[in-house]
Amino acid sequence: MKISYKWLKDLIELNETPEEIGKLLTATGLEVEGIEEIESIKGGLKGVVIGQVLTCEKHPEADRLKTTTVDVGGENPLSIVCGAPNVAAGQKVIVATVGAVLYPLGSEEAITIKKSKIRGAVSEGMICAEDELGLGTSHAGILVLNTDLANGTPANEYFGIASDYLIEIGLTPNRADAASHFGVARDLKAVLNRAITLPSVDSFSVTDQSLPIEVVVQNQEACPRYTGLTISGLQVAESPAWLKQRLQTIGIRSINNIVDITNYVCHELGQPLHAFDAEKIQGKKVLVNTVAAGTPFVTLDGIERKISGSDLMICCEGENGAPEPMCIAGVFGGLTSGVSSETTSIFLESAYFSPVWVRKTAQRFSLKTDSSFRFERGTDPNMPLFALKRAALLITELAGGKVASEITDIYPAPVEDFEVQMKYRNIDRLIGKSLDKGLIKTILGSLDIRIENETETTFTAIVPPYRVDVQREADVIEEILRIYGFGQVELSEAMSSDFLSDFPVNDPEKLKLRISELLVANGFNEMINNSLTKPEYQAFLADSFAGAPVKILNYLSEDLSVMRQTLLFSGLEVVAYNSNRRQRDLKLFEFGKTYSQLNEKYVENERLSLFLTGNIQQESWFEKSRDVVFHDLAAFVNQVLTALRVKEVEKQDADKAIFKQGITLLLNKKPVVSFGLLNTTVAKKMDIKAQVFFADFDWDYLLRQYSSIIDYNEVPKFPEVRRDLSVVVNKKITFDELRQIAYRTERQLLRSVNVFDVYEGANLEGKKSYSISFILQDDQQTLTDKVIDKSMQRLITAFEKEFEAVIRK
Repeated sequence: MKISYKWLKDLIELNETPEEIGKLLTATGLEVEGIEEIESIKGGLKGVVIGQVLTCEKHPEADRLKTTTVDVGGENPLSIVCGAPNVAAGQKVIVATVGAVLYPLGSEEAITIKKSKIRGAVSEGMICAEDELGLGTSHAGILVLNTDLANGTPANEYFGIASDYLIEIGLTPNRADAASHFGVARDLKAVLNRAITLPSVDSFSVTDQSLPIEVVVQNQEACPRYTGLTISGLQVAESPAWLKQRLQTIGIRSINNIVDITNYVCHELGQPLHAFDAEKIQGKKVLVNTVAAGTPFVTLDGIERKISGSDLMICCEGENGAPEPMCIAGVFGGLTSGVSSETTSIFLESAYFSPVWVRKTAQRFSLKTDSSFRFERGTDPNMPLFALKRAALLITELAGGKVASEITDIYPAPVEDFEVQMKYRNIDRLIGKSLDKGLIKTILGSLDIRIENETETTFTAIVPPYRVDVQREADVIEEILRIYGFGQVELSEAMSSDFLSDFPVNDPEKLKLRISELLVANGFNEMINNSLTKPEYQAFLADSFAGAPVKILNYLSEDLSVMRQTLLFSGLEVVAYNSNRRQRDLKLFEFGKTYSQLNEKYVENERLSLFLTGNIQQESWFEKSRDVVFHDLAAFVNQVLTALRVKEVEKQDADKAIFKQGITLLLNKKPVVSFGLLNTTVAKKMDIKAQVFFADFDWDYLLRQYSSIIDYNEVPKFPEVRRDLSVVVNKKITFDELRQIAYRTERQLLRSVNVFDVYEGANLEGKKSYSISFILQDDQQTLTDKVIDKSMQRLITAFEKEFEAVIRK
């Protein structure tokens, strides 16, 4: 939410700087995320002054340039070279002095004025045109002023450049009461113990009743209060500079004086308003009710939407008395009933709509407006009448016209204050400090919370209805604490270490960051995908998932109606999106949660996925590119497992429904990662033609198995020895099977086994040759040839016995 510092100062006296106000607001729970100076002209024309041209002569080296001397109020006049055709001696002009920074209109780059030589003549500044100052688009010549202001007067004083500070507040959903300048001022009032001065509406009066419009609220559940009036004889025009500047500061584009005033009052008081063209209200009657489901309605953005039977609408009386929609109540206006340049009379609406009704409608249409933002969180039911008068006075002041009807105020069942039963001992207990009762009463009074039925130990807190988040005893205590100050509650000297939460031995976030950095260092990009997905994805591989998918009860779209059971399909959507945009060489990873329903229980599991497709690296002059292969992915999987200190794993074939060629690694008999080349059917399901390699880690289980304890071994004193064998076996025998037999056979000396070549050819029909290296080492002594030969013979015998291997030497 955006707040103007100057606007705040209109409501409450502030001597503090914007930065100091930011700290105060953050301390009370309105976290200030940033403070930025906003100027009506970018740069504020700093270093730009009024000057007077003393002399003007033709440049000796250039026909189109002139050399001038300009008095800018200093000891000596400035020498300035100027190319404008209209420059002449005696003129009052705008001069950008050396060091000034200008932001010309239409240019993304700023201009810094420097002392320079132009065709041999010294230039100590620049005489400016309108566009060079950012004031307009004209570049026909320099600006010539008609003023008696002294030379050297800052240009921002002449042009009335406004400067303000934008305070950006990260408003939490519970603080709907602070969604306005008035709301923020209320917190400052409580903290600083200063009064708020609201704009007066005492001058409001009704002198004419020539344009009455009847209002009928037929759904009072959705609209507990509705106020309105008409104004006739107004003129829709451009807003005055002060109003445009106020709105510009908080990021709102000026439209016209009527719409700008409704926006202004909304952000000033937190009460949304809407202006209808009175001439377009058929039957001079406003109906507040639902309409038939499927009714078409064109909103202000020109889009036709189908209204449901549970959307509250502001209607007029159409043909045959049927309701004709004009506005989606509390959300968005209609295209045909809004204010235009031809409008001369309006019906001004200020209402209190049910947060539940507005929230459902805004979600249904995916519309987030300033009005819906406030209504769906809960506005002040006592504010509509005051805001209506405030807006009406501004409109008659800035657009002319007069109030042309009595105020309609339909409020059959006023919203009551909240009554909260309080105990003083609970206040002390939850705050952790005993506060003086007088202080408690002062704080609550500053928050507009009255105290009734007080006894020595209890009282009743009467909370105004605009504080929709304060309805329990703990809520009231929180209000006391945030104004008193969290930092003023001292930590007990007797506090034990049990007070602090235990920190996990393994920080999951740090471990996740470490793996992320590892993958990024290998060229991967991280993706974050939606946990909601299409049910057809889950059904496509239903047999591959444990349990049933978790369905969303109030889903907004059929395509986002279930929680994902795997990271596979959301990742493939990213692969398809990039591939369709000619980004085909992809390395992607994602940490994300999956969800399932098992035997009436909901299971949430965090996983890590990797995706590889296209070329493994970019083509360069010293190395050709090549397609990703299975072992590229296997290498990355191994790096992740190594970083997590996973050593002993078993292997089995991966799910054939998902992988065309894949492996599942098991740790303690539990699958921890499955990886390989995806089936063509899976890729085609996502309209992907290229080969995609996928890895799926059970991140939760890996975290539980991870140990931060590092085992250290003494550096070996005796050298290692390498021996190689070429082993011919049946082509169905994998290297992993050979490796496992080798470790079981030579437990004492074998340190590592590696395959460095694989051969299959016509002369080895049905067989395969593995070239394998063995590293042998003894920690106690240097290996002799006799010991080495004996170990190698044991390995050869084991291969021959287990696999009918033929050893090629």
